[in-house]
Amino acid sequence: MTRSRTKSLGLTLLLFFALIAVGCHKNTAASPPPTLPPPAAPPAAPTITLRAQPGTIDRGGSTTLQWDAKEATSVSISPGVGGVGVTGSQSVSPTSSVTYTATATGPGGSATDTARITVNVPAAPEAGEAPRTSSPNVTTSQLFTQNVKTIYFDYDKADIKPDQISVLQGNAGWLKANPNVRFTIEGNCDERGSEEYNLSLGDRRANAVKEFLVSQGIAANRIMTVSFGEERPVCRDETEKCFEMNRRAAFTLNQ
Repeated sequence: MTRSRTKSLGLTLLLFFALIAVGCHKNTAASPPPTLPPPAAPPAAPTITLRAQPGTIDRGGSTTLQWDAKEATSVSISPGVGGVGVTGSQSVSPTSSVTYTATATGPGGSATDTARITVNVPAAPEAGEAPRTSSPNVTTSQLFTQNVKTIYFDYDKADIKPDQISVLQGNAGWLKANPNVRFTIEGNCDERGSEEYNLSLGDRRANAVKEFLVSQGIAANRIMTVSFGEERPVCRDETEKCFEMNRRAAFTLNQ
């Protein structure tokens, strides 16, 4: 009876330790790693399209800018338009040929697109009577002086001013009626600025007038240009009126 109890007790202890070993093995098993969410995608880069309808107009006319931006929070159009909505249209009336640039900005960066508008400058209107090219008492030099007028510029600018266009068109009309006349355009500046800078500015002014006359049908080989910078003022007073008189492109007849 003692041996039987001893054997039974041994089996019981063996089963007990086996259960403990199985329980410990289950408790120490490694847990699977947690599942992480996928990384967030970077913000998309913006896109924009800009169009002008029509792309060519006559001076005084208008055209419509149309734009459409994607993935953008703001849009700006230059020159002269400024901030606009991400999609829209706007009428513009440029006085000279210009390229508009639209810039779209968003979390993903920025993008640009451009639209070119060509502005046709009308030819000088035909006069009721063609200018005289000769007269017993009037020389070609006198006629040139009477009909070809000086052009004036804004401070530190070489662009043709809107109020000077009709003057240039009148010059072109007389020059087309006198195709044998050759002449020089003299670029001049007021005394402000360095001599070197003013020589460069005078050259830009003379060539801007030349390009306008060529666009009106005057042959380029009839035209010479020269810059005198600030060296040949017509007025020496320290006044704005005097400065305006010196910012000019003058014409001289080539003999």
